[in-house]
Amino acid sequence: MAKLVSKVYGDALFEEALEKQVMDALFEEVKALKFIWSENPELAELLDNPKVGKEEKFSIIKGIFSESVSDDLMGFLAVIVDKGRQKEIPAICEYFINTVKEYKKIGVAYVTSAVELKEEQKSLLVQKLLDTTDYVEFEMEYQLDPSIIGGLMIRIGDRVVDSSVKTQIYKLRRSLMKLQLV
Repeated sequence: MAKLVSKVYGDALFEEALEKQVMDALFEEVKALKFIWSENPELAELLDNPKVGKEEKFSIIKGIFSESVSDDLMGFLAVIVDKGRQKEIPAICEYFINTVKEYKKIGVAYVTSAVELKEEQKSLLVQKLLDTTDYVEFEMEYQLDPSIIGGLMIRIGDRVVDSSVKTQIYKLRRSLMKLQLV
């Protein structure tokens, strides 16, 4: 259900941004909103409290955001509060951000390595990803995992390229297990 709600509202916000040609500005505002929401769980709790009425919830939202966000996002937040969907704001933001990234051809790559990559290696990796995909830009997320021994694991969306030594050893082991000595 939450996925459907985030899709419906996220798509509506995306269409509005596209129609009004405010994609970049709304993209930045929604990223900031998502960050604020994650850093202030008490705000989410307050807005989700059934004892707080819609008008009061809207006043809270207006008091916090009216000076710092566009009228488009303010109106969108008002609709969400009016429909009682304020609990879905983080999921809606996440959906909208991902939709804009796809639209702008910005890929997100999660790279796991056994050791810290040098800047030169990182830029070569980004260039290789740009050359082999349809994306025009990448947001890179690096993490260390010494258990992979060497090589890299790269995940972009639902695609995974695993050239880790750990995986190669596992595949070799499986191949050797299938061999039967005569």
